[in-house]
Amino acid sequence: MSEKNRDGKRTARERLAVERDKQKAAEKRRRTLIVGASVVCILGLAAVIGVIAANSGKSKSSAKAGPVVAPSGAQGKDSLAIPVGKDGAKSTLTIWEDMRCPACQAFEVAYRPTLHQLADAGKLRIEYHLVRLIDGNLGGTGSLRGANAVACAQDAGKFRDYHDVLYMNQPKETDDAFADNAKLIGLAGKVSGLVTPAFQKCVNDGTHDSWVNKSNKAFQAGGFTGTPTVLLGGKNIYEDQTMTPAKLKQMVEAANH
Repeated sequence: MSEKNRDGKRTARERLAVERDKQKAAEKRRRTLIVGASVVCILGLAAVIGVIAANSGKSKSSAKAGPVVAPSGAQGKDSLAIPVGKDGAKSTLTIWEDMRCPACQAFEVAYRPTLHQLADAGKLRIEYHLVRLIDGNLGGTGSLRGANAVACAQDAGKFRDYHDVLYMNQPKETDDAFADNAKLIGLAGKVSGLVTPAFQKCVNDGTHDSWVNKSNKAFQAGGFTGTPTVLLGGKNIYEDQTMTPAKLKQMVEAANH
């Protein structure tokens, strides 16, 4: 084979490699846009039918109205926050989440290792607030049932592990699988020691349903537009397009010096 032919083939391979890299980059951008669009669609839907959703949520909550029972260790105003991490941490991250929300799952998957690391190091305290935005938008009770179940796990001292399990096994947004208490209890089997008679009774009785509904009203009253809403020191960092787990870690580390 002549040197010229070899050079030609090498150039062709290089062009193919460049093209493949371009396609990968385009695919990555496409996936990012899809995620962003889905978040916008959810928020758009919530904005359009917000009044209907709010009224729907009220009717559902009144149907099962009961005493507001906050989970063990809940803190903050009206005891609506489930804390993870040390009270003395210099940085506090406030997260408003819906157990059915795919954008919340995307956030959890991307940030979970960093959040665990910072919380375990005593540098970050996380306050989880549970809402039922998707129940209002798409109908069903999976957001409520899932939130009640993780509150029951908080009673058992196993909130974080079970919270992570539910997001790792989250059904599609349109599939209200979390409305099934038996499924939620089945997934609890992935957390050592969580499935006890007390936990099962808490899940099946909807012990914290009214607490979840109260948290949802606080979310609406706060003027938040979608989930997840992630606040660091009161600033919504989820809206920051440049935010990454590494950047969040850097901000928390800086606060600890």
